[in-house]
Amino acid sequence: MKTRRVTYRIYPNKAQCDQLHWARKMHCELYNAAIANRRTQYKRFGHSVNYLEQQNCLPEFKKVWIEYAELGSHTLQATLKRVDFSYKRFFKGLDKYPRVKAKRRYSGWTYPDKAGWKALSNGKNGYLELRDLGLKIQMRGQARTWGTPTTCTIFFRNGLWYASITVQCNPIRQTGTGSIGIDLGCKDAVTLSTGEKIAKPDFIKEGHKKVKVASKRLRRKRPPNRNKKVKGSRRWKKEQKRISELQGKISRQREDWLHKTTSEIVSGNSLIGGEQLNV
Repeated sequence: MKTRRVTYRIYPNKAQCDQLHWARKMHCELYNAAIANRRTQYKRFGHSVNYLEQQNCLPEFKKVWIEYAELGSHTLQATLKRVDFSYKRFFKGLDKYPRVKAKRRYSGWTYPDKAGWKALSNGKNGYLELRDLGLKIQMRGQARTWGTPTTCTIFFRNGLWYASITVQCNPIRQTGTGSIGIDLGCKDAVTLSTGEKIAKPDFIKEGHKKVKVASKRLRRKRPPNRNKKVKGSRRWKKEQKRISELQGKISRQREDWLHKTTSEIVSGNSLIGGEQLNV
C-alpha cells in the first residue's frame, strides 16, 4: 500500500465559510498559546515543555476555554504536534525559531485520523463531512488513484478553501519500454538524451510580467505601518489581493505544466536517468 495525497477545492456557503474561519482562528490562537507556554516556561523556570505535557493539559484547557469544546480533540492535538515539529526543526538547525502567527498567515488545521471527518466520494468530486463542526461541504477534484482516506487537512489560500486528503492505495502506472536521460538546465527547462529540448512555457513568463507591473502599482499605494499605527489604504489592500491571485494562478499553471510534462515522459519510458542534483 502506498500513501498518496489528493487536493480538492471545497465550496462552502457563507454560513459554512464563517464557521471555517472561526475554526481557523481558534487553531491559530492555540498554536500561539502553545509557543508562548514553551517560551515562558523555559525563560522563567528553565523547564523545557514537550508535546506530551501540552497534550495532557488539553482537557483542563478546554474546561477553562469552553470555546474549544466544540472542536475535536484530535485536531487540537495535531495543532500541538505542529508546534512540536517546528521546535524540532529549529533544534536541528533546519529552520528559524518558531514565532507566533497572525490569523491571516495561519493556513488551517489537520484531522490526523478518520475520527471527526469523512470523505463522501469515490475519488471524483463529492462531499466532505466535518463532524465536529457539523458541516457537509461540496468538493471538486479528481484523484488519479483512490483508496482508503486516512488524514485530512483544511487550509485557506488566496481567498479559496481546499481539502488535502491522504489515501492508502495501490497505484498502477502503465509505462513504455524505452529509456531516456534528463538534464535540467537554466536556458531550457529540460533537455532529453534524444536531443529534444523542453523550454519553459510562455504563459508563465507573461504571468511574472503581470506580477511585476502589479507590484509597481502596489508601491504607489499607502502601505500599513504598525510602528506608526498607520493602516493600509483600501487601494493597497485591493492591489495586494490582486497580486496574490496572480501568484496563485502562476503556481497552478506551473504545477499543471510540470504534471503534464513528467506524465508524458514517464508514460513513454520505463527507465529514466538524471544527474544527482539537489533541486
